[in-house]
Order: sequence, then structure tokens, then C-alpha cells
Amino acid sequence: MSGIATATARAVAEVAEYGTDIVCSRKTIPLLRVLQKYAVRAGGGVNHRMGLDDAVLIKDNHLAYCGSIAQAVQQAKQAVGPLTCVEIEVDTLAQLDEAIAAGAERILLDNMDDETLKEAANRCHTQTAHPHTVYCEASGGIGFDRLKRVAQTGVNGIALGYLTHSSRSLDIGLDFVA
Repeated sequence: MSGIATATARAVAEVAEYGTDIVCSRKTIPLLRVLQKYAVRAGGGVNHRMGLDDAVLIKDNHLAYCGSIAQAVQQAKQAVGPLTCVEIEVDTLAQLDEAIAAGAERILLDNMDDETLKEAANRCHTQTAHPHTVYCEASGGIGFDRLKRVAQTGVNGIALGYLTHSSRSLDIGLDFVA
């Protein structure tokens, strides 16, 4: 947990000037989810959903089954009601436009380069009835070396799976000195 909190604090500090959230993924070690999510919060980060039932995340398999983004979002909203967030993962700007039009509240911008992320963030913040109503989160193998560049694109959050599944613990000791 010390390593997770420290890695999160380092990432949060790197993007602090942009107001970008550092978000952990749901990828956690079995039986340690609550502790790992707490460690992310202790480091200043934000938790993505705790479990599969906290929000709906529409991914490519769901789209293949439903046939379209609009259909997937509509079915999800009908199934869960108005208080449950519907998020969709998109890979292209065309998918992003369809997700915004379909009424997704959160959009996961997966594996996009910095220029595409900048355009995507701009669309999330300008193509809605009220600016900033669509929360956009960059994801997909974003390393520490790229954090600042991604934050500069204007995304609301950056998902970092490695916070919970790859952080190394810190060597902390408690020694009594005479």
C-alpha cells in the first residue's frame, strides 16, 4: 500500500498544475481491492469504480453485441436507471462523437496519441449542452514519462492501471535507537 500511495502522489504532483485527476483502474489484487483503493486516495488519486456494480462501463465486446454505441448506451441506461453512471470506452473520434450524442456521462479515451486526446477532450467539453458535463479519461498504457503531456491535452482524468497492479512496496522499517 505504501508503494501505491507513493506512486499515486508522484503522479498527482506531476499533473497538479493542470487539475487533472489521477484515476486508478479496477485491476487490483484479489482480496486487497479496498486497501489498494484506499492507498490511491491516500496518495491524492481518485478511484474508478470499486466493482462491476458501481457503474456501467461499455467496452468493445458490448458494442459488438449491441451493434452500435447508441444502442449500447440506451440499453445500459434503461437497465440501471438515472443515478448510475454510464461510461463508454472509445478508440476513435468517430466513436467519441457517437458516445457524446448517445448521452454517455463518462468517456474512456483508449490508446489515443496526444494530438487525438487533445481533439477528443475539446469535443467532450464543447459538444455538450453544458461544457464539462462529459468527463473524459485517457487510458491505455500511459507511463509516468507521458503524464504531463497527456494532462496538457485537457482530459479530466488519466487512468493508471499500474498504480494498483504494478506498484512496488517501499522498504519501511521501524527501528528503536537507544
